Amino acid sequence: MDTILTSKRGQYVLLLGAGFVTRPTAVELDKLGVNITVACRTLESAQKLAEGLSHATPMSLDVNDLEALEKEIEKNDLVISLIPYTFHATVIKAAIKMKKHVVTTSYVSDEMRALNQDCINAGITCFNEIGLDPGIDHLYAVKTISEVHEAGGKITGFLSYCGGLPAPENSDNPLGYKFSWSPRGVLLAARNTGVYYEDGKKKTTPGSELMSTAKPYRIYPGYAFEAYPNRDSTPFRERYNIPEAQLLIRGTLRYQGAPAFIQKLTDLGFLSTDEIDILKKTSTEPPTWAEAFAKILGASSHSEADLVLAVAGKTSFKDEEERNQIIAGLRWIGVFSSTERIEPRSTPLDVLCASLEKKMQYEKGERDIVMLQHKFFIEWADGKKETRTSTLVEYGEPEGSGGYSAMAKLVGVPCAVAVKMVLDGEIKDRGVLAPVTPELSEPIRVKLKEQYGIELTEKSEL
Repeated sequence: MDTILTSKRGQYVLLLGAGFVTRPTAVELDKLGVNITVACRTLESAQKLAEGLSHATPMSLDVNDLEALEKEIEKNDLVISLIPYTFHATVIKAAIKMKKHVVTTSYVSDEMRALNQDCINAGITCFNEIGLDPGIDHLYAVKTISEVHEAGGKITGFLSYCGGLPAPENSDNPLGYKFSWSPRGVLLAARNTGVYYEDGKKKTTPGSELMSTAKPYRIYPGYAFEAYPNRDSTPFRERYNIPEAQLLIRGTLRYQGAPAFIQKLTDLGFLSTDEIDILKKTSTEPPTWAEAFAKILGASSHSEADLVLAVAGKTSFKDEEERNQIIAGLRWIGVFSSTERIEPRSTPLDVLCASLEKKMQYEKGERDIVMLQHKFFIEWADGKKETRTSTLVEYGEPEGSGGYSAMAKLVGVPCAVAVKMVLDGEIKDRGVLAPVTPELSEPIRVKLKEQYGIELTEKSEL
């Protein structure tokens, strides 16, 4: 299995998924002459993804059909799983059976990690966490940490924040955000508990309060960001080999004011996944937003005055300005409307998502931005202290131009690079892997920089 997977028949890859990042992965592999079977649940999605590619064949495939999945994997050298992470273990098990390599951009879950020995026994590489976050973030964290350790220094603190956002001039709504896909995942992430190290102690922020802890975070003066912890950062002390770190937070960037607005949506019950009868689909006409909002809030009536009173009873505002901003934001969503009807989806979260999907899409000509910054607090053997930053700012191509969004490029291209390296035998390690060691991360980092111009700018402040 260590030989380069190239013969007269070429290299063959099965690409699972129809998400927005799959196109750059497919295009870059196609340019390199890799034969790709693009497999989606619907043939139409696969055909769209394969359009204009010289070495791509579209097909319909349901990953729940194990026999069909195994049959397709068997025909290929490697399978790329860009479907929801809950399906990865199923794909990896099928790949183990067929002795074929796997690449994903997702975090290694416990279920995936449990398959490590089976992958080793099958002689296959299962390479994960190679998109943007996780992915590019690992490459530059490992680079600086390794350099500092080799020079005898310590990493006493590490902050890493990443945000995929509309470009500032296109952030024209109360959330300062737009969606390339369903908003459900983004809103659910706002409910995750944040766990991190501060002053050497493990700190926890419950998901119900997470957005209220967001603080202004300065990267460049021209951007007004707020940052908050993202899930559990604590395993990265071990994963990045920085047991000395007293401060360790990996988190999310949003535009100023957005976290406060999402916190209010949480307080008002909008992120609830509990079913409410009035929000369910029936044979009768759906309720107006005002009627539905009254039920979600438990308001005495659905007049705007009573709804505003009920809002004040469910949440608090730091001042009159914030109150006015939040009420204006709710009005923008349409929740006070006595004419606009909801799209029935059973739960407050899903009804809200239905509305946001329509109001917060990227319009033609609009573009996105990705901002990623690591901040390293370094202590040298002689007692001197230094702060280093590694920063990436990437703007996407305008919507409708045929180019990549920044997010799609920065997830899809690293994935394609890792796939080619596995196929070419440049990544030889077997098992369930992620690029969190210099041996695995550095060759990918160099390729992305030299061949695609994807790199972080490093600066030092003594």
